[in-house]
Amino acid sequence: MKKILTINSGSSTIKFALFDMQNQPERKLYGSIERIGLSDTALIYHDLVTNKKGSQNIGETSATQFLIDWLDGYMDLSSVSGIGHRVVHGMKHIEPEIISQELLDELHRISAYDPDHLPQEIEMMEIFRKQYPELIQLACFDTSFHTNMPRVAKQLPLPRRYDAMGIQRCGFHGLSYSYFMEELARNDKAKGKIILAHLGNGASLAAVKDGKSIDTTMGFTPASGLVMGTRTGDLDPGVAWFLMQSEKLNAEQFNDLINHQSGLLGISETTSDMQDLLKQQLTDKRAAEAIELFIYQTKKWIGSYAAVLEGLETLVFAGGIGENAPEVRSRICSGLQFLGIELDEKRNTENEGIISADDSKVTVRVIQTNEELMIAKSVFKFLNSTIKK
Repeated sequence: MKKILTINSGSSTIKFALFDMQNQPERKLYGSIERIGLSDTALIYHDLVTNKKGSQNIGETSATQFLIDWLDGYMDLSSVSGIGHRVVHGMKHIEPEIISQELLDELHRISAYDPDHLPQEIEMMEIFRKQYPELIQLACFDTSFHTNMPRVAKQLPLPRRYDAMGIQRCGFHGLSYSYFMEELARNDKAKGKIILAHLGNGASLAAVKDGKSIDTTMGFTPASGLVMGTRTGDLDPGVAWFLMQSEKLNAEQFNDLINHQSGLLGISETTSDMQDLLKQQLTDKRAAEAIELFIYQTKKWIGSYAAVLEGLETLVFAGGIGENAPEVRSRICSGLQFLGIELDEKRNTENEGIISADDSKVTVRVIQTNEELMIAKSVFKFLNSTIKK
């Protein structure tokens, strides 16, 4: 029996899951550590074998160390065949890779590229490596889906010496996008001209043609592209210069501003949560404006990518907002009839798998993402290929 443990470390959340890969992948245990860095940081879990659920406040303990100790106490880690880690920034890495000291050194070198994710991901891998050196660990890169984007989609308009350093548009949410493409392939719908919209607290879109990413909204870091829960998305670089001069912001303060204080939270001044904003929109103009900006920008990117694709056949909504906010989906698609998008509002309201009308030229789908499953499959495939060799 092959058991795969997946770790998905974020800036404020760490998700984990245990899969039995004996036949079809079957999730046996899952959970997360939520609200990292706050006083009420807690681990929650659900054991699907015993149906046991629980939660535990972790206090001042390091979230990474707490999770590893908890896992060691709850299960037999020696029974795990491999651990797969989601690594947000992977530069030019295409396939999952064994976590070696060389790879860790490389990730340390680029950790400043994404200070909200990489340091915690690296810490998790290093602790596992130190405490359980016999366990096989693999890095599954979130950028790998976009590695083969056309040169024109990757290039940034900076002096070439920066391009030589690797400063270019990388794209993210790759594990999520890979899962969507697998789901489409199951229905023989993975070919053609597709726009994938992963809309959550972190949000991005990707233009995919014949199974390959040809453009995506996030660039060198996950802070770019579409406006998000607490991130600005694309921002005039002159704003950085102005704020650093007028408010004397240093680099760390500016990074905190654009990643943690902006986006829907910054505009609404109340919350980054779309469901909360939808409840407030009729009585709070700020909430209404935050929603409107999110919808406007998403619609604009869809139009842009339809132009890049030279047409559109499939539009996929996913992520916390994409999966659970029918009103947002409806408002995004409103006015896009010229692209061939026609929603069936009843299907949309009921969150069906296909929400487009029968006569819509573009098929509009809702797919629930599963990054942990993609990590487990990647690790399992790697282990099998290694054994065969």
